[in-house]
Amino acid sequence: MKAVTYVGKGDFRITEKPEPCIQDPRDAIVRVTMAAICTSDLHIRAGAVPRAVPGIAVGHEFVGVVTDVGEDVHGIRPGDRVAVNCETYCGDCFFCRHGWVNNCTDPKGGWALGCRIDGGQAEYARVPYADNCLTRIPDGVSDERALLTGDLLSTGYWAVDIGGISEGDVVAIIGAGPTGLCCAMMAALRNPAKIVLIDTDPFRLVFARRHGIGDIHIDPATEDPRTVIEGLTDGRGADVVLEVAGGRDTLQTAWRIARPNAVVVVVAMYEETQTLPLPDMYGKNLTFKTGGVDGCHCGEIMELIAAGRVDASCLITHRFPFSRAMEAYDLFSERGDGIMKVALVMDPAPKE
Repeated sequence: MKAVTYVGKGDFRITEKPEPCIQDPRDAIVRVTMAAICTSDLHIRAGAVPRAVPGIAVGHEFVGVVTDVGEDVHGIRPGDRVAVNCETYCGDCFFCRHGWVNNCTDPKGGWALGCRIDGGQAEYARVPYADNCLTRIPDGVSDERALLTGDLLSTGYWAVDIGGISEGDVVAIIGAGPTGLCCAMMAALRNPAKIVLIDTDPFRLVFARRHGIGDIHIDPATEDPRTVIEGLTDGRGADVVLEVAGGRDTLQTAWRIARPNAVVVVVAMYEETQTLPLPDMYGKNLTFKTGGVDGCHCGEIMELIAAGRVDASCLITHRFPFSRAMEAYDLFSERGDGIMKVALVMDPAPKE
């Protein structure tokens, strides 16, 4: 089969790999129909993910059709259309039992797909712990509407949940890229008073406005986020801040725009060490929550999609046939042509 393969630092290629087969009774094999390129894939290509194994097929955002299941898989059957969780998890270890599946201690747990084991930018993928990590796509939900279930929408769900967003809150989201916009979509379900999106890229703010995502859109080059947010809150600051950008100074912005006793959720990944100036923060009594997404609520997210309450398909701005995956990577890495998310569309299965 063909797969986008991590050959080495700076080197992704479409290569031929053996089709996967069942290796464990809890495995399933998925024929991939659509996959997305994630910024994390760019980190792998750059050699910035030490755990990534050269030779693996990359990709952890994908949907497809189940072709085979192990004997201990009971909730999924061949022929089911499924969305794949970005994380695989055993469901049995200490962390899984508490819902912290990102920290699953199983060797195949956590971010394995497309990092430590073959992922979904390929014609077929083996998914461990299929009952935990595959979500049926209901009739009437397209591949594009389902595609972001297992990663970006799961990240938004997780960030909003641990942030404790409540009705009437003023929520600030730093970063209006795909992840920040998915956070905003999930935050909107909590009926906050205002969602404030902050980004230095005017295109992203225009995109969010055009698609009705967020209430107030701030470019720090033209407006001071702290002044705007304090004007909305009688000088207090935001009730919850989601830091999604991961820029050099965005963590500092996050705590400065938060009101005393607020929650700051750090969703972003940083390329540089971050510091908190604790003397300057003294008395704000902030709660910081950090970490990787615990992507174990895909069933609930799929129900929201099927009910029409969440639709992130607008984020898929570009589509490429799988044969042009390297061209898609170049465009995505350059953020050219107004790109938000790119989908790789696999060839349809041959008719029998």
